[in-house]
Amino acid sequence: MAAENLHELFVEELKDIYDAEKQLTKALPKMAKAAESDQLRTAFEEHLEITRMQVERVEEIFKILGMPARGKTCEGMKGLIAEGQEAMQEMEGSTLDAALIASAQKVEHYEIASYGTLATFAEVLGLEDAKDLLGQTLEEEKEADEKLTGIAGQINPEAENEQEGEEQEEGGMAAASSRSSRSGSSGGNASGGGSSSGSSSGGGSRKGSSSSRGKKR
Repeated sequence: MAAENLHELFVEELKDIYDAEKQLTKALPKMAKAAESDQLRTAFEEHLEITRMQVERVEEIFKILGMPARGKTCEGMKGLIAEGQEAMQEMEGSTLDAALIASAQKVEHYEIASYGTLATFAEVLGLEDAKDLLGQTLEEEKEADEKLTGIAGQINPEAENEQEGEEQEEGGMAAASSRSSRSGSSGGNASGGGSSSGSSSGGGSRKGSSSSRGKKR
């Protein structure tokens, strides 16, 4: 059922972010487990605790509205989490960490937009207590985003070095293969030369036969 006024839209958006936070409480432990960087893993673990508090704040807002806390499937968060899961399956090392940070920051930006909008709606609707609670969460999301940016400053160069290391390794393997091929080719030529010597030896035998025939005459 479509919202017909700002209050109904506020409730619909609140249900959306409530489900989004619930999804995130399930995704963050997996992201923390997949992270290679201890600093990134700790950041995910700490944000999990913050996210649980944010869920409680949303539930408190539902109480202010006199409504049961109930979410509706947040397709936006669902898609962002799916992207992160895909990275966990396909990548490793610092490159995986860089991808996890990218996914996490997309989530933070989604939440910053959502909580900012909800806080504005609450202000217009005169829901000051709800506005304050939403404002607290909004600031936490901004801080989390800044923290991830700081970690990315260390992780991204490491991911770049991983690529350079792979290229050097591939180049070394190609050079070794080339040397092996040239060595095998040179060995074959030397063997062919041995056959020529055999032919010369055969020619010596023919000279010997001619000398014997001359003596008989």
